[in-house]
Amino acid sequence: MAKYILRRILLLIPVILGVTFIVYSIMYFTPGDPAQIMLAENAPKEALEQLREDMGLNDPLIVQYFRYIKNALKGDFGRSYTTKREVFKEIFSRFPATLKLTIAGMILAILIGIPVGIISATKQYSLTDSVSMILALLGVSMPNFWQGLMLILIFSVGFGLLPSSGADSFKHLILPALTLGTSAAAIITRMTRSSMLEVIRQDYIRTARAKGVLEKKVINRHALKNALIPVVTIVGLQFGSLLGGAVLTETVFSWPGVGRFMVEAIRSKDTPTVLGSVIFISVTFSIVNLFVDILYAFIDPRIKSQYK
Repeated sequence: MAKYILRRILLLIPVILGVTFIVYSIMYFTPGDPAQIMLAENAPKEALEQLREDMGLNDPLIVQYFRYIKNALKGDFGRSYTTKREVFKEIFSRFPATLKLTIAGMILAILIGIPVGIISATKQYSLTDSVSMILALLGVSMPNFWQGLMLILIFSVGFGLLPSSGADSFKHLILPALTLGTSAAAIITRMTRSSMLEVIRQDYIRTARAKGVLEKKVINRHALKNALIPVVTIVGLQFGSLLGGAVLTETVFSWPGVGRFMVEAIRSKDTPTVLGSVIFISVTFSIVNLFVDILYAFIDPRIKSQYK
């Protein structure tokens, strides 16, 4: 297991290098001048040229990129062009809000997705199954930003029940968590149903039923545990995706998280902030996936034996 974890950590290095180079290249060729943004529109040309030279913006792309990587290896991820604060301090100050929203969305997704998937599998081709799959298809198909706007129109503008923006109380969390959790719930529902259908057709399930074991025990003790591995996989992937993919939801609801912070940085061509956010999200996503892989060993002893 230790060798496997070490190998996964080492594989993270080329992934981060590739992702950061792509993002750095995009930011480099995107129209806009960071020096102009920092000094305002009416700044003298001499001051702009001096700032570009001081920041190394006149150097070629490769030179700028490797200078950034060299500094990053020393723990220096640069300072934000707009706030002048260290990038990672800015990210870590906003990460708790993103984590709070992601956990709330995932709890909602799991509480809806797994039970509905189990019910759909045990009542295959019934009206309940058909309705569940239609709703799951809608959940997967709806863009987060559109769903968020619709929820704001209904519950904030229409009924005035919930706030449309901010993060001051539990009420502010409900609409963005619902928006973020819906698509994840739909995916988990479909995966749970598919996995359960495959398991309940196995011989040992028929044997348990033939022995007179209660249907509830057959589903919960025998079928569900063996169907959990693909479900855990999709839950882990969704959790990582929500951590890094809450950008639109945070923007629509003005949620003070990393996603919204990154959007603002992209608008102002704040390259150090964008790169720092990308690195942080990439590492977080990889750690979540590694945790899911390790969790397999506790769910299925056969997988654990492979690491010995």
